[in-house]
Amino acid sequence: MLELQHISYDVEQDGDNKGILHDISLTINERFVAITGPNGGGKSTLAKIIAGILTPTQGKILLDGEDITGLNITDRARRGISFAFQQPVRFKGLTVKDLITLASGKNIGVPEACNYLSEVGLCAKDYIDREVDASLSGGELKRIEIAMIMARSTKLSVFDEPEAGIDLWSFTNLIQVFEHLHEKINGSILIISHQERILNIADRIIVLADGKVQKDGPRKDILPTLLGQTPDVCSALTGKVR
Repeated sequence: MLELQHISYDVEQDGDNKGILHDISLTINERFVAITGPNGGGKSTLAKIIAGILTPTQGKILLDGEDITGLNITDRARRGISFAFQQPVRFKGLTVKDLITLASGKNIGVPEACNYLSEVGLCAKDYIDREVDASLSGGELKRIEIAMIMARSTKLSVFDEPEAGIDLWSFTNLIQVFEHLHEKINGSILIISHQERILNIADRIIVLADGKVQKDGPRKDILPTLLGQTPDVCSALTGKVR
């Protein structure tokens, strides 16, 4: 269980402090939680604070009761937090099998590594020995990244706008992977997204705007209120992949 206690985050801008997040308190224990809201509302900042990339100006972060506020991204990964970037990193010289093996933390064989690729809809024989380089598309990289997270089997998996930079066909396949991941993963999934199709498979939706939690509740209660907003606001919250 992840607990955020009175989290605030400020940055210095032109000699003044600018507040990005303001006194956010959340407990995340559900299987699939989506955080949405307008651009610039603080969503990605909050994801990076959870992952340990950024340190909050104020507040505490607890994972299963342990204070992890001062831990960096490596130490949080060891505690059981995975983080998937908007743009997955490419590793020239490393194969897909290398990455899945590293993620699992043990010396797994080819059949087990192939199973993880199959789980995310990739033909294992076509990918297992490929280098993680520029020859892979954004959609392929994101599915490989999800396979790595499945191999890690962590307490909390955080995805920051997984739909960013991929085409409609890849996005459709990505939705299917997340639906499958929801059933397979042992821990919690936290996704930052604008996309209605992702929000529609979440157990809980949190709306973040102006650095504050504006709405929080079960999907059945929150999603209709978002879809019923004015067109401009609705587009910002549930924009279409182009």
